Amino acid sequence: MMSDGIQKSAGNSLHKTLGLMTSNRIFAVLTGVFVTMIIQSSGATTVMVVSFVNAGLMTVTQSVGVIFGANIGTTITAWIVTLFGFSFKISTIAVPIFGIGFFLTFVKRFHKENVGEALMGFGLLFLGLDLLSSAIPTLDAENAGFLTIFNGTGFLSLILGILIAAFITMLLHSSSAFTAIVITMAYNGLLTWEFSAALVLGTNIGSTVDAVIASIGTKVNARRAALVHVLFNVSGTILAIILFKPLLTVIDWLVPGPVNESITTHIAMLHTVFNISATLIFLPFTKQIASLAERIISPKENELPDQYHLEFIASGVRENSEAYILRAEKEIADMAHIAARMFERLSVGFEHRDEAFIEENFERISKKEEYADQMNEQITNYLVACSERLTLNEQSKHSINNMLLIVDELEALTDDCYKTAILLKRSIDKKMEFSKEDMQQLVPYSNLAHSFLIFIKENINKKFTEELMAEAMRYEAQIDATRHDLKKVAKKRLEEGANVKAELLYIDIVRTIEKIGDHSFSIAKALSQQK
Repeated sequence: MMSDGIQKSAGNSLHKTLGLMTSNRIFAVLTGVFVTMIIQSSGATTVMVVSFVNAGLMTVTQSVGVIFGANIGTTITAWIVTLFGFSFKISTIAVPIFGIGFFLTFVKRFHKENVGEALMGFGLLFLGLDLLSSAIPTLDAENAGFLTIFNGTGFLSLILGILIAAFITMLLHSSSAFTAIVITMAYNGLLTWEFSAALVLGTNIGSTVDAVIASIGTKVNARRAALVHVLFNVSGTILAIILFKPLLTVIDWLVPGPVNESITTHIAMLHTVFNISATLIFLPFTKQIASLAERIISPKENELPDQYHLEFIASGVRENSEAYILRAEKEIADMAHIAARMFERLSVGFEHRDEAFIEENFERISKKEEYADQMNEQITNYLVACSERLTLNEQSKHSINNMLLIVDELEALTDDCYKTAILLKRSIDKKMEFSKEDMQQLVPYSNLAHSFLIFIKENINKKFTEELMAEAMRYEAQIDATRHDLKKVAKKRLEEGANVKAELLYIDIVRTIEKIGDHSFSIAKALSQQK
């Protein structure tokens, strides 16, 4: 309740803070720390991060630093409980605080309902801790026996503590809440220092559940951001398990006095040191972590990431030009596949020219066209870098020049697919009437262009033999002949007094489909010139 109230009160400013993220990893971490300290929930921060990545406002690489910072920011709750929960009877002021909060939520004229909700949550937090503290001393060995089974110092006790804490944190959806419970139980002597430490480490794994749930049904990059959270927290916990004894020794050195007299401070310090240390260890590798997430989670079928990225990265040793050219060929094949998928969606509009086509296909065609534009720019830059920075033979130079031409034609082809989609949408929006015969003639014409495009896609990185080139020429000739016949019929209808706007738009659709065939033929000619 406290976290929700604070988020509602400062939601817009917090969203702007995250939305203005830069690629500076240090600033990203500090942003994660700040936002999480304010809203008292690392889960809420990571959910916001996942939603921003899903909306394309933040890249996976940028999200890494924020997620690191969120883990540090969530340790503030442990310090609040440690410093204020036991040093004086905070529960005595918790009831008035809750009352003030309830008053603000109840009286709408003040417009402070969100602040009231935050105050109510704050009051309930310490009332709950006080209730827990008063109940724990009444527990005896018989009804607390299940805890004493695990409350040892061995490796098995450590692993069980981590698993128990991860499970309970997943149920609570709050690592902060369970950490506060652990601190209270340890303060009352129910938990040992070692077992408390194991429970705190386990909360880090359990806290990833919110990001995972938030990523269900999202775009590929949002799922990758959630995976980053899981990878970071699980890897950090594994590292802490390996270095468990040295980690506890460091905490004992940082917190003066016997453990039994300051166990709450020990736990809060462990929580902080663990998360800061994990961040410092993994922060230099933010790009590598993001790349790993991209390798593990591939786009679903027909799904594109928000941003295309292709960068020429020199290895620092003698470059193998063939490997770079193969990489470019793979990207060009992907671009041809996107063009073919765009035309498939476009073909739906020729057979079913209705609102359903706009709702189900137009936006996806638009996004694919934008993505193809990004591919054109970055693949072109990549090929130029290859020609300038690699030692190439004449054949490789020729291949790169051909690929530059093919990429340009593919981008122009996707532009024409999008233009055709716009023409179809316009005809639907304006409720233009085409004769049934017109649309029946348009379907086989578009199927012909689509077949030509599929033919090009399947042979995109091959040298065109005489047989393949002859097949491409047949496609081109058939498309040109059909286009001529369709335009001739449309002009005849115009002379007979048909709707001028409808017939001119129909001619435009015929022309743009022919241009798609022209681009396919230009690609075929480029492939025929491969050495």
